Amino acid sequence: MAIVPSKFIRIDMKNDIHFIDSRYPSVPDLRKRAQAKIPKFAFEYLDGGCNDDVNLKRNTAQIRAVQLKPDYLVPYREPNLKTSLFGHTYDAPFGISPVGLQGLMWPKSPEILAKAAFDHNIPFVLSTVTTAPIERICEITEGRAWFQLYHPAEENVTRDLLKRAESAGCEVLVILADVPSFGYRPRDIRNGLSMPPKMTLNNVFQVLKRPDWALKTLLNGQPNFETLKPYMPNNLDLSQLAKFMDATFSGRLDEDKIKKLRDLWKGKLILKGAESVHDVDKACQLGLDGVIISNHGGRQVDVGQATIDSLKTIAPLYGGKIKIMMDSGIRGGADVARVLANGAEFTFMGRTFMYGVSALGKRGGTHTIAMLKKQLTQIMEQLSCSQVSDFLKTRV
Repeated sequence: MAIVPSKFIRIDMKNDIHFIDSRYPSVPDLRKRAQAKIPKFAFEYLDGGCNDDVNLKRNTAQIRAVQLKPDYLVPYREPNLKTSLFGHTYDAPFGISPVGLQGLMWPKSPEILAKAAFDHNIPFVLSTVTTAPIERICEITEGRAWFQLYHPAEENVTRDLLKRAESAGCEVLVILADVPSFGYRPRDIRNGLSMPPKMTLNNVFQVLKRPDWALKTLLNGQPNFETLKPYMPNNLDLSQLAKFMDATFSGRLDEDKIKKLRDLWKGKLILKGAESVHDVDKACQLGLDGVIISNHGGRQVDVGQATIDSLKTIAPLYGGKIKIMMDSGIRGGADVARVLANGAEFTFMGRTFMYGVSALGKRGGTHTIAMLKKQLTQIMEQLSCSQVSDFLKTRV
């Protein structure tokens, strides 16, 4: 029998056995460790929102205002996290949200998280603007990864990206509604954020204070927009990147663009960034398969409502008509429970998993997923929920 170091604790869930690092049993622990491991400019890109972070904070605060009630004296079976979605049964009701520039925060983090997602049988969503190509991620996940498309202005680029995703085996395409403009993010502006990272004197000083990150980045090579490489110039700074994104991607979706994508893409098609009844109704009319209620993690607009408040309005009207999912503001297993209790059929998290991989490197993905599964299982036991749909009966 293998000897497990004392810092690891065993997590048993039926036949699902994993070990997590006992020094980091919560998302705040992982966040704190990530902040100590990666340069300030990388952490601020991951951790921050837009403008004054109002919506970033509101998202989580409003989720945590939700209260759930237990009924203890009821017939009860052992909890089962399995959740069916688009013809596949996942091992938990949560997945990994698309995150841009992942390799900036920790080298090879898209590959690390994709492998962890595949091993734990949860969905991984690859962003168009992350640092691993579609082909590599679909190879790691055996075609189970989802692909998030930033809508290109040129139809030939759209067709090429969709062809690459389809050829790689991807079956689910996510299109964005919430990026009609480039988000105003003061930290990134101050840091002169670019891809590859622009080595200003201040950034060099930050890198020198994080030798492990610097060595790993040196060994793995500078991160770049691997999926977009065939279509973009090299070494863009933040202002040039914004101009490239504005010129190359037509962020504002409309009915005509969605109809064309629906005709081109034969797999499942999901609208991410829907927050209004109007947009969800349009998604239903246009034959989309699902919506992810999202405000880009508070990174695009600072004056909007929290995603949980949008969910509370949308779920009663459209549950059963279209798959309703949610991200933005969800951090831990308790947050997942609160969101499911308000009518979401599935949830996604981005920062949580990036904290995990930034804190723990190759072990970060598996650690974070196992931790979340355990947190959610304990809540199900406490609330007498045998299956995920039982959360609907627990809302106060």
